[in-house]
Amino acid sequence: MDWKPLAHVVALAVTVGLAACEAESAVPKTSEADRGAKLIATTGCGMCHQIPGIAGADGEIGPPLDHIASRVYIAGMLRNSPENLSAWIQHPQTYVPGNAMPEMGVSADDARSIAAYLDTLR
Repeated sequence: MDWKPLAHVVALAVTVGLAACEAESAVPKTSEADRGAKLIATTGCGMCHQIPGIAGADGEIGPPLDHIASRVYIAGMLRNSPENLSAWIQHPQTYVPGNAMPEMGVSADDARSIAAYLDTLR
């Protein structure tokens, strides 16, 4: 019996299966970023910041957040990473006391979602 056709079918099935797994793993990040966008809109971040993709986010007190994911530092102090951005969102006064960004009472989960959205702004 010639096993070559069967081997090709198995290889194709494995490839399709792996692609499906990769697509499924991308879904949570996208939905977390979507959740973050909704939180940004309801938390009031746009009162101080200009934030692409968020209706009414046209504030001029804080820096514009376009391309924030491409920046090396957050607030000129923290290395830009999802973890540091989440920490900054939760407790900006801890890192730069007296800065204009207030403590907003953002939970750790909400800060991660907001950071996930901001990470899409490259």
